[in-house]
Amino acid sequence: MAGNTFGRVFAVTSFGESHGPAIGCVVDGCPPGLALSIEDIQKDLDRRKPGTSRHVTQRQESDTVEILSGVFEGKTTGTPIGLLIWNEDARSRDYGNLIDTFRPGHADYTYWQKYGIRDHRGGGRASARETAVRVAAGAIARKWLREKHGVVIHGYLSQLGSHELPFRDWESVGQNQFFSADPDVVPKLELFMDELRKAGDSVGARITTVAEQVPVGWGTPVYAKLDSDLAAAMMSINAVKAVEIGSGFASVVQRGSQHGDELTPEGFMTNHAGGILGGISTGQDVVVTIGIKPTSSIRIPRRSIDKQGKPVMVETNGRHDPCVGIRATPIAEAMMALVLMDHALLHRAQNADVMTNTPKIAGSVKRSSD
Repeated sequence: MAGNTFGRVFAVTSFGESHGPAIGCVVDGCPPGLALSIEDIQKDLDRRKPGTSRHVTQRQESDTVEILSGVFEGKTTGTPIGLLIWNEDARSRDYGNLIDTFRPGHADYTYWQKYGIRDHRGGGRASARETAVRVAAGAIARKWLREKHGVVIHGYLSQLGSHELPFRDWESVGQNQFFSADPDVVPKLELFMDELRKAGDSVGARITTVAEQVPVGWGTPVYAKLDSDLAAAMMSINAVKAVEIGSGFASVVQRGSQHGDELTPEGFMTNHAGGILGGISTGQDVVVTIGIKPTSSIRIPRRSIDKQGKPVMVETNGRHDPCVGIRATPIAEAMMALVLMDHALLHRAQNADVMTNTPKIAGSVKRSSD
């Protein structure tokens, strides 16, 4: 199976299945000398792991990471970093009824038609379980970005089903299980999710990710634009069906006089472009929003077919997230970090010595969401 490596200079190759012995990845291209410990990675994995509240899957995984290579005496050596996470609580028996049938909305049918063989246990390679290793690799990238360039990456749940969530402050995000930037809406979200779980149904979500202090100049025009790479990275996350950069689809109804971000000596007046112009970072906050579809594994019976093409009814049991978006914020942050890390190293390789006489203006005069 091709397509398991992400990145050009900072490259991540992942492996493993949802119900296999373990999942893991190899991170190649990390510069040497970065102080790195298990704790640096584990804290992000703990934010993503299952079983953290009644509103997500009750699969109990510690997601404890092991560093197998690439770190010596507490620092990266420049050689490939091997990361491993053991699967501890797979219940393959929950999927026994899916050996010969295809779940609506899942990759079951397409995997079978493409490969002629399919791991039906929890979706196998198509499972969101794989995203744990992205978060582990992303933790390495975000630490390097923070130490070398001061880049800080945040994310929050900006919509859950029909509930649009306001932004109050970043501190609130880490203090509730929904990654909400407004703690006052949490009781309403809890009630909504309790009712949804009882109904056996699911909803989608919207996640907004912001990278602050990104230097001007990262990214290249045409085929390796920073925004096109970000879009590809975000779309590679399970269940993501939409990506917006900056104002995104709202740009359709804006006038050019509104959308074009004016420049002043003090900084940009707005950030409708999401911190990227011509595929190159502007020095403003890089803002990416993703839309996540409703979880396909639901208890409500759905029509499908079996391997012989005969009609069947499928009811998915087992442990599933009523909304996969609730745990997706650390994943979106990780993919943002991986893309920025790759572009930082690409920029360093070709353009590190480029100087201009034009001052580098501040990011934005107003908030990036204005």
